[in-house]
This record gives sequence, structure tokens and C-alpha cells, in this order.
Amino acid sequence: MDKPNHKIPLSVLVVIHTPALEVLLIKRADAPDYWQSVTGAKDDPEESFEATAVREVAEETGINARAAGHRLRDWGLENVYEIYPRWRHRYAPGVIHNTEHLFGLQVPAGTPVTLSPREHTDYRWLPWREAAELCTSPSNAEACLLLPRFAQGAGTLPE
Repeated sequence: MDKPNHKIPLSVLVVIHTPALEVLLIKRADAPDYWQSVTGAKDDPEESFEATAVREVAEETGINARAAGHRLRDWGLENVYEIYPRWRHRYAPGVIHNTEHLFGLQVPAGTPVTLSPREHTDYRWLPWREAAELCTSPSNAEACLLLPRFAQGAGTLPE
């Protein structure tokens, strides 16, 4: 008998941005009007957060985080939050919290985006403050607001 395939409550949030701090937001297919950065859970508890970030960025946007001119940065921050009840069925019984590790990924302006249609239906590049306002998740909005702090040295910062 196969064991159920539950999501691991260890995930990443990757704020993809340009040097000018325009942030890529993607719209979830399973939740109308839910805008977010790239997120995703580890496939295996032994998978590193960095490997999870690289994989999820590729799966959800078609962007290769390791490509020339791209810069993945571990922000060294984690959020622990209560999983929304609408998505708890994806986790083992009794699991109600997730730990989310934050990354930034700087890409050149004009980087093409190819969405996974089963996961996302639309995308937008927005200035970081506008992106924060559009994010549905409070932790994602906060990550967008932290972007200037973590992007220092990675590009031109706004005045």
C-alpha cells in the first residue's frame, strides 16, 4: 500500500526582481486574484532550500536561476506561518504550520517568463512597493518591502 503523498511543510519564497527593483508577481490558477512571488515546498526533506528555490523558479516561471546575469541570494530569513485552511489537505494530518525560507533572484530587465499553466494564469512586473500592495500573502508583501535592503550591491536602489 502506497503512503499518501503529502507536501513537506518546508518551503521557499523567491522574490524575482530586476536591478531597478521591479518585482515579478504571478497569479495562482487555483485562487482567483491571488498574486504572489514564486513559492514551493521541498520535494524531499534532504533537498536544500537553495535547490528548492532553483527548481521552483524554473517550474513556475521558466527562468533558470543559474543563468548568466542572474543572481540568487539567500536572505537568511524564515517565516513560520499557519497554513490557510483551504490548503491544509495537501499536508499530513495535523500539520498546520509551514516554514518558508526567503530568497531574492535578480534577473535582467526583459527576462522572458513562461508560466506553468496548471499553477499560474498571469504575471506582472511591478515596482517593489506596488508589488507589496498586490501580494495576497502578508509574508510575501513583507518580503517585497524588504527587497531594497537585500538588493544592496545587486543593482541600483531607488531614492
